[in-house]
Amino acid sequence: MSKWNVDSEGFSRGIALFNRAQFFEAHEVLEDVWRPSTEPERRFLQGLIQVAVALHHHSKGNAVGAASLLRRAARNLEGYADDFCGIALVPLRQSIAEWRQALAKDQPVPPLPRL
Repeated sequence: MSKWNVDSEGFSRGIALFNRAQFFEAHEVLEDVWRPSTEPERRFLQGLIQVAVALHHHSKGNAVGAASLLRRAARNLEGYADDFCGIALVPLRQSIAEWRQALAKDQPVPPLPRL
């Protein structure tokens, strides 16, 4: 991760928390990485944080908040390479789209995304 201008240890810890569905904790750790970051990583990290917060909201029954944050996350993750900072964005973008569609139609949500 040395070629990116982020705290790689914090980033790895945040991703691990996300992948264990500890979304609130993941968002907290990733925010610490995001604060001092610069572009292009800054907007990318913001998108990941928004996904984590959206999934946390969903776990607490706030589907409206989840949908809103997923919409903003999708926008923030646009324009990045398909593998940015070691994250495969094609499946993540697909998962976000599926979640947004399910929430919009009040249908069961798909499996949780992984980073």
